[in-house]
Amino acid sequence: MSTLANDPAAALERTIDRFRRTQAPEGYWWGELESNSTMEAEYILLTRFLGSEEGERIPRVAEDIRRRQGPDGSWRMYHGGPGDLSTTIECYFALKMAGDAPEAPHMARARAFVLERGGPARARIFTKIWLALFGQWDWEGTPAMPPELVLLPERAPFSIYRFASWARATIVPLLVILARRPTRPVPPALGIAELYPPGPVDTALPRRSHSRLSIEGAFMLADRALRVLERAPVKPLRARALRRIERWLVAHQEADGSWGGIQPPWVYALIALHVLGRPLEDPVMAAGLAGFRARWSLPSEDGAALRVQACLSPLWDTALALLGLLDGGVPGDDPMVRQAAGWLLREEIRVRGDWAVWAPDVEPSGWAFEFDNDLYPDIDDTSIVVMALDAVRFDAPKDEAARLGAINRALTWLEGLQSKNGGWAAFDRDNTTGYLAKIPFADFGEVLDPPSADVTAHVLEMYGRLGYTAQHPPVRRGLAYLYAQQETDGAWFGRWGVNYVYGVGAVLPALAALGEDMRAERVRRAVVWLLAHQNDDGGWGETCASYVDPTLRGRGDSTASQTAWALVGLLAAGEREHPAVGRGLAYLARTQRADGGWDEEAFTGCGFPGYGAGDQPSRYKAAGDSTWQGFELGAGFMINYHLYRDYFPLWALGRHQHPRQQGGDDGQGDASHGVYERR
Repeated sequence: MSTLANDPAAALERTIDRFRRTQAPEGYWWGELESNSTMEAEYILLTRFLGSEEGERIPRVAEDIRRRQGPDGSWRMYHGGPGDLSTTIECYFALKMAGDAPEAPHMARARAFVLERGGPARARIFTKIWLALFGQWDWEGTPAMPPELVLLPERAPFSIYRFASWARATIVPLLVILARRPTRPVPPALGIAELYPPGPVDTALPRRSHSRLSIEGAFMLADRALRVLERAPVKPLRARALRRIERWLVAHQEADGSWGGIQPPWVYALIALHVLGRPLEDPVMAAGLAGFRARWSLPSEDGAALRVQACLSPLWDTALALLGLLDGGVPGDDPMVRQAAGWLLREEIRVRGDWAVWAPDVEPSGWAFEFDNDLYPDIDDTSIVVMALDAVRFDAPKDEAARLGAINRALTWLEGLQSKNGGWAAFDRDNTTGYLAKIPFADFGEVLDPPSADVTAHVLEMYGRLGYTAQHPPVRRGLAYLYAQQETDGAWFGRWGVNYVYGVGAVLPALAALGEDMRAERVRRAVVWLLAHQNDDGGWGETCASYVDPTLRGRGDSTASQTAWALVGLLAAGEREHPAVGRGLAYLARTQRADGGWDEEAFTGCGFPGYGAGDQPSRYKAAGDSTWQGFELGAGFMINYHLYRDYFPLWALGRHQHPRQQGGDDGQGDASHGVYERR
């Protein structure tokens, strides 16, 4: 703990110094993206299925799984959450594959947990697919998904381009797997028969509705029809569809060997290509396996364990850190700043990706989340990068021209990706085909990418910082969307961060940057909401369980990142002198480590809330509902970004110490920059 416990100015300098020390030589910052142990379990299962010899890696990956087991024998989806059945099944199976004896105490505890909750029959579809690959589940208990779907026109009702980018990249290889139904049987000693309770096994697909007149009922009937067609001896389009899938997968592999820059499509793509006949020596397969062995694997401090990340976040980390440093008073021509900005400029994406299917006339630009993901630039990342680049200055005219050119291209791209309702999503425009979330396959995560308040807020804050006002048509539509999304108590839902604290902390700075009246009633309601949810220790916190139980919104143990979000919101609303702000700043200063960082075990990032469609539900499901995911968030995906604990406090401390950079104490925004070129 810092000895300067009540000095926010000193805390700011300490964290700025920390970022100076930890910047990579290339200019970026990059922290671990921690998720759950299915990443490690599925890596073991993948390499076993492919027959890939991984040497000492598998024992180390298995050790990471063991270290993350809970006292009750389960594995969790997020820190502090209850055990998750599907995650525990996958971890148990992977540990058996790695050589752990079923009678070992940790395995016995895991087995008891699984049996108590009904065994594999109650697991999610993805887990059942992994089990079926090794003969531990009947393929009949998985969905029917014909490969011929890839032959549909791009804008057809069930085209792969109707799905969110991450779902699309996952579904395409799964079409091969679910059609071919490959099985690599394992010896009985490595199987998981002991996880099945006595009696018959129910292999029926999960039902979201028992009404045949519902969309869900129609999909169940379609599933039955597709199974009949699969038994037909002749499938005239099958070979063509499989060739199309193989070409699509090869074309969509990224430079680091991944697909989509995330783990799920990556593992399924390697399996699908192997099933289609590609050996491990094939360049595409070799690159895919080599990628996992490089940056995606993080060793533990003692070197005995190895963690496989679900994704890499260097662009996101760098943009957020750079913006925090600039807001914290670091000059725009500081060498550290220029180095980071130069790296970001080199990372601009100038090729067309899948987003162009729905925005064919938009010039390519934007930035991805990862080191390598050219096909899926991220709208959220791009808005933060532009905000940071706007405050950077270079001496050389060619560097300044490159900076301004990138900003202008990004503005054009972002405007082209605005959805019809005025909001912005993460990757695509108008990705809101709601019926797709009703298919039996969709019992995990989100299959759609609708606009969200937090992404829209970041884009609007960008516009405000660049000098645009509410008179600019995209801004006007975006503001209308944001105001429509505000809830009756004043809060905004956080799609990509946990949860309402994140939403409010994103929206209020956007309104201030655009010069909106921060004394307006709707802003005051948001301020009252933040003040009402401050903890006694001065911080703010919110549990991931607020995604399934709205009574938990804004409630949880204080964390550095969530405290910072609340402070950023209050500062934008003109509450710099409010006692609550002082207590929040004191919390950050008091909990800061001597090296300028903070500790944070909580998961405050969100990949998927687990709603299927991605939108906040109009009616929250309750315990007893057949599709309620529970506090374990079995259909969700929560994230602990290991740099959130550092650069968001940097934001809060910096914006407090340098208020004029945020529009002054009145929170009315800073329109000092000229309006950029409009096209």
